[in-house]
Amino acid sequence: MLSKNEVKYIQSLGHKKRRQEERLFIAEGSKMVAEFIKEKPELVSRLYATEEFFQQYPEVADFSARTVVTAEELQRISQLQTANEALAIVHYLPIKHLDLIKGGQVLVLDAIRDPGNMGTIIRLADWFGIGTIVCSPDCADIYNPKVVQATMGSIMRVDIVEKELPEFLQMQTLPVIGAVLGGDELSSFTFPDDALVVIGSEANGIAKAVYPFLTHKLTIPRFGEAESLNAAIATGIFLWEMKR
Repeated sequence: MLSKNEVKYIQSLGHKKRRQEERLFIAEGSKMVAEFIKEKPELVSRLYATEEFFQQYPEVADFSARTVVTAEELQRISQLQTANEALAIVHYLPIKHLDLIKGGQVLVLDAIRDPGNMGTIIRLADWFGIGTIVCSPDCADIYNPKVVQATMGSIMRVDIVEKELPEFLQMQTLPVIGAVLGGDELSSFTFPDDALVVIGSEANGIAKAVYPFLTHKLTIPRFGEAESLNAAIATGIFLWEMKR
């Protein structure tokens, strides 16, 4: 049975300040939690799960730092409206040192503040084989429970680094490709094998301070009347064009 203090502590990790103090975050959902235990067991501080979870995933049943809880107890500590059989307390992922990008394809995010968009973009990066994302400091916290949930486990496979974008982009020698309005048509551009792709916020686009560092400005053609595209959808279109 969970103590009141334990419930209070787990619930407190829903707040950014507490997560940063403890260097811990919450991962929920049977599939994602099982993935964490299989792929990065050293990062899982504690597992709270129902008997049904261990029946479904017998390969993680011997994980030592576990507490079997009832569905009612799990709901008390869950950040979701409806809890999903398992919740893990996970250490922050190792921070990758990153300055000059010498090769490969890197995604750069400027002020993506919506947690759902942020998590979906991390999942898209994983799908399209993008191993590194660089985020401006005003992006959504990647350890926000809504972000983690939206990644569906991809957060453990994509390196995410926070940088002041103007200073970071200034030192780069690779092409810097930006998603903008009024640029060249996306489908007419041949993406290089090594490049950085910058996606701005849906509300404001790429910041003025970042704009001078774009070597190529590309646009997804509009055929209707919508003023803008959801940032995650725009990212998916850009990554598909880049990979195709």
